This record gives sequence, C-alpha cells and structure tokens, in this order.
Amino acid sequence: MNSIPSPASLVPGTDDPGGYLNDHVPGQDPARRARDRGRRGAARLLGFGAVVVLAGTVGLGVWGKTSREADAAATLQARLDAVPSVRTMIAKSEDAPRTIELTGNLAAFDSTTLFARATGYIAVRNVDIGSKVQKGDVLAVIAAPDLDQQLAQAKAQLVQFEAAVTQAGANSDLGKVTNQRTARLVAQGWNSLQQGDQDRLSAESLAAALAVAKANVVAQQAAVSRLEQLTGFERIVAPFDGVVTSRLTDVGSLVTADSSSGTPLFSLARTDVLRTQVFVPQALSFGIEDGDQATVTVSELPGRVFHGKIARNAQALSAGTRTLLIEVDVDNKDGVLAAGLYSVIHLAVRRPNPVITIPSQAVMFNQDGLKVAVFSDGKVELRKIELELDNGATVDIRAGLKAGDHVILNPPANITDGERVSQG
Repeated sequence: MNSIPSPASLVPGTDDPGGYLNDHVPGQDPARRARDRGRRGAARLLGFGAVVVLAGTVGLGVWGKTSREADAAATLQARLDAVPSVRTMIAKSEDAPRTIELTGNLAAFDSTTLFARATGYIAVRNVDIGSKVQKGDVLAVIAAPDLDQQLAQAKAQLVQFEAAVTQAGANSDLGKVTNQRTARLVAQGWNSLQQGDQDRLSAESLAAALAVAKANVVAQQAAVSRLEQLTGFERIVAPFDGVVTSRLTDVGSLVTADSSSGTPLFSLARTDVLRTQVFVPQALSFGIEDGDQATVTVSELPGRVFHGKIARNAQALSAGTRTLLIEVDVDNKDGVLAAGLYSVIHLAVRRPNPVITIPSQAVMFNQDGLKVAVFSDGKVELRKIELELDNGATVDIRAGLKAGDHVILNPPANITDGERVSQG
C-alpha cells in the first residue's frame, strides 16, 4: 500500500522541495502535474535572468560613469600639464635703404601754347599734330597787310624826321654864325644891343629845334622797331625742341592779337625728358635728397624699367597732407614714354637708424599699447615696442626688439608674460 505523507511534509519550503503538495494532489492528472512543474521552473529561470540583467545594467552604468569621470579628469590634467607649441622667427636688423612705390603722372618737361601776336590770316602752316620740331623752326606764317603798311609808313616818317634833323642842324649852325658876327659888331658899336639879343636868342632857338628834331628821330626809330617786332610775330616759330601736341588753326583762319582773348595756334611739348611729381610722406622725407636715383615703371609696358633721378623738391611739407613734393626727371630720348601716362615711381629711401622688421601678425595691441611676444628660455616674454613705420604686411620696429630675438608669430590673444611654451 502507498503511504500517506505527513502534514508537515506538505508545507512548501520545508520538506516538500519538489512541490509535492501541488504535484500530488489526489485525483489530479500526472501529465498536468508535469506541465505545471515545467511552467514554474521556467518562471523561476526568467525571474533569475531578469535579476541578473538588472544587476548587470546597474553595474555597467556605474562602471561607465566612473570611467568617464576618470577620462575627464585625466584630460583636464593633461591640458593643465600641456605646454603650448608656438611658431617663431629670428629678428634681424635692417639698415639698407628701403624701396617705396609712389604713383604719379608723367608730364612734359616743357609745354606751352602759342598765341597769335599779329592780327591777320594764316597764310602758311608747316606742321601738324605729332610733328617734331627744332627750336626756331617756322610753324606757320600770318599774313598781316595792315601791319606791313604801318611798318612802311613808320619807316617813311623816320626818313622825314632824319631830314628834319639835317635841316635843323643847318639852321642851328647858321644861327650860331650870325650870333657870333652880331656880337662882334655890337662890341664895336656897329650894331645895336637889341639886334645882338635877337641873334643870340635866335641861335639858341635853332639849337633847341635841332634837339627836338633828333628826339623825333629817336621816337620814330622806337616806333619802327616795335612794328618790326610785331611783323616778326607773323612768323610763328618753335621756342624749344619738342613735338606739336595740338593744332588749333588752319590755313585761311583769322587770328587776332589780343592780350586777353588772343587766338591759340599750337600746343608744343618737350618730351625728350619727362618729369613726374610725387608726394613723399613725412616719415620718409628725411631719407631722400636731390640727385638720388629713381626708377619708373608703367603697367602697360611690362618688363620695361625707365631710369631717372630726383631733380628738385619743394623744401617744405604740405600743411594739409604732411607730404613733401618732389619732381623726378626721366630720360625719354627714345620716345617710348608719352606725357600724361600714369606711372609708378620706385625710390630708395635711406633709413635714419637700423630697424627690426617683423610681420604685422606678430604685433599685439591692447590697452597697454603695442607689444610683441618673444620666446626666451622656454617662456613667453612680452615686450613693449615703438614703431618706426607701418608697411602693411610688415612693420619696422624702432625700439623694444634686438637682432636675434625669437619673435612668436600669431600669438594667442590670452598669452601671458612668463607662460611656458615650446618652440615648434
């Protein structure tokens, strides 16, 4: 016979480890009891797995947080311990003349506009625009018949006045002789005193008439000379060697000789030497003087360099711009250059004192002024500087640096004096 379990053994968790009370229910199907045991085992495994996964997730989170905190601390410490790397350049002293470029317009050395000094018509024109002429060449001839007639009349009047001088001279001589004779007769008592006075005064009057006649001749000679000069202006001549740059009249044109509204005839320019005016800033004006060499370039003539020299300067700076006006004479005997060209003048300017030239990117500016960071013994040394000249991409340092200093390029804005850095 089968034995009946005791009540104590039927309490779960005591003496019924296999769940006998549930599995051995009287009258229950054994197959059903087997399925129930399987479900309960799976549930226990699932619960145990969930607990394991939850514990793993919590542990992984704690480990990740701890790892990240450790990495952040290590990174922060590495940053604190890191030494920045900087690029440097070695400062060099410059005492050679610096080349500057200034712009200017080329102009003719001499230029003039010729006006009519005689009224008439253009009878002959010998030149045109672009004609090269020499000093004294006849450019045109003015037909002035009225002026020619005035000259002829003046010359005829001069002949009359010269004849009058001869006549007055004869009369003066006769008066002198008569006065001398009358004076002797008056002294001998053969003529009256009144006759003597009349002859004496008559002689003096004739002498004065001779002086007037001579003065008339001198005046008429001046008139003839003036008209001869005016008729000389009928020939328009070149005042210097050059080229005709404009023709303002033609054959048959009426021209007038008026001091305020005279007729312009030709424009003439001397182009074998060209001059250009440039304005030198005050900071550079002490490094140039008359006679210094200069070169000129024109963008339309690449590769060509034209030589000249500083010929003169204004000896005074413009009050408005603080610049010195200078003129550079450029040799143009080959005629390649033309007056009016826009050009670039290159000048070598002497430096009054040696300077240190560094890139502008190395200069720092703040409330304390201009400074430069210098690499020295692994540390940053901030130095105040004095500028000699700002060239744009570079600056000339007058004081604050010396040759051989390692200047830091592109220093950070937060760089500090004494900061440790490494030279890259």
